[in-house]
Amino acid sequence: MDDDHRRPTWVYGVGEEPDHRFSLANERTFLAWIRTSLGLIGSGAAVEAFGIASPGVRTTLAGFLILVGGVCGAGSSLRWARVERALRRRRPMPATGLTWLASAAVLGVAIVILLVIW
Repeated sequence: MDDDHRRPTWVYGVGEEPDHRFSLANERTFLAWIRTSLGLIGSGAAVEAFGIASPGVRTTLAGFLILVGGVCGAGSSLRWARVERALRRRRPMPATGLTWLASAAVLGVAIVILLVIW
């Protein structure tokens, strides 16, 4: 496929074609973040469905998990594009906030669940 026809152009329209192995690794990382986001969304749905706490806590916890899952899913697309662009320009990899967001969310939810079951 000709580079001029690939989208998004702000990613593919800069630099040189990187080694395919790096682009494929970037794609696998993107898919791992998508799995993480789906896991968070599914966990939110499970919290709501199984009613592990009072209705207010349950809905708040479920909504938080679903929101963080959605943010991780959307952020993973931006992360993929930023890394692909850095690869094409032979620049250092950009920092990510997704790891901290996901880690903090999981820790926060774990603490809430522990407080509810104790």
